[in-house]
Amino acid sequence: MSGLHTRAEWSAAVIRAATAAEIAANLAIRCEFSARSQFDAKLVDSFLKWANGLDGKIRKLLLPLLEGQAHHATVSKLCKLATSVNDKRNAIAHRGEFCDETEATNVIAKAKDFVLCLVQIYEPNFALNGEC
Repeated sequence: MSGLHTRAEWSAAVIRAATAAEIAANLAIRCEFSARSQFDAKLVDSFLKWANGLDGKIRKLLLPLLEGQAHHATVSKLCKLATSVNDKRNAIAHRGEFCDETEATNVIAKAKDFVLCLVQIYEPNFALNGEC
């Protein structure tokens, strides 16, 4: 992602940042299903596909899985970051919009915060190395 950003491919960098955020959501969802069910990976994969996108995965799967759990409030707060990242990603991918360096830097920072905060719930020692 940092290579795209430094080559002024800002919109592509935003798409990558949003993809990283979605992968982080996938990890969290898989961890929750693993800890609280005996669903096999194929079934969890079908849930992830059904939820379709970062917003769907958070609102349709992760938040319901966390209802009444210790991390529900934390993940609820992260929704604002995820929504911002997802909205810009969708504007680029589905409406053909572009973004400039300032906007891309802002969205990437939000994605990084989202990824770090979410993944560290499940992997406390997780860190992003280097530039994002």
